[in-house]
Amino acid sequence: MKPLTVGDRHMQLPPKVTPRAFERLAEIGASDQGQALRIAVEGGGCSGFQYEIALDQPKDDDLVLEGSGQMVVVDAISLPFLSNAIIDFSEELIGARFVIENPNATSSCGCGTSFSM
Repeated sequence: MKPLTVGDRHMQLPPKVTPRAFERLAEIGASDQGQALRIAVEGGGCSGFQYEIALDQPKDDDLVLEGSGQMVVVDAISLPFLSNAIIDFSEELIGARFVIENPNATSSCGCGTSFSM
């Protein structure tokens, strides 16, 4: 993969998806419905950027990450913000949700849905 450049940062690796995240997508039947888990980064939130996580149709220009017959997609604009990130599924007492461990974030909010760079 060619390095992606954002400003003076060189981004080498696409995000990774854990087996647990792919297993959860299989449990909810995402691919059976022709859906993928879309991870996007948008401006906003209390820290400057926020994650948008939803089931969606894959698009032609998406990066597609596949495992266990399931897909996670990231659009080209969001990809540099998610370089080397880990997409996981977490089940805790406060609830179950997809989570993103993002090494590019310099800070994040308490609920983990927004971050700054």
